[in-house]
Amino acid sequence: MDMTIGKFAATGKVGVETIRFYQRKGLLQTPKRLDGGRRYGSEDVRRLLFIKQAQSAGFTLEEIRELLDLDAGDDRERAREAARARLAALDERIAELNRAREALERLIGECASGKKGPCPILASFGL
Repeated sequence: MDMTIGKFAATGKVGVETIRFYQRKGLLQTPKRLDGGRRYGSEDVRRLLFIKQAQSAGFTLEEIRELLDLDAGDDRERAREAARARLAALDERIAELNRAREALERLIGECASGKKGPCPILASFGL
C-alpha cells in the first residue's frame, strides 16, 4: 500500500488537516519525501484507525499517544490499567445516558397527547 496524504486521509475518513494535526501531536509519523511527496502505508492506516476507535471510546489524544507508546513496549500492566480506567469511565457515561433515556421516556409519557397544561419538563428529569 502506497498512498498520498489525500488517499490516506480518505481511507481513514478524515481530512488532510486531521492527518497533519495528528502528526504535530506525535500520534502519526510524518514519512520522508519520496519523488516529491510523502507516502503512507498499511501501518499508518492501522494507527489512524486505532486513533479513531480510541477517540470513540473516549480516550483523549494524550491517552491515545500513551497507548501507542505502550503498544511498542512491554509494560502490559500500564496498558491494562489505562484500559480499566477508560472502561470505568465508559460505564459511568453509559449509566448517565441510561438515566437521560429514562427521563426522556418519562417526559414522553407526561406530555402525552390528550393531557392538559404545561409539559413538566424539569420534573421529568427529576429536578
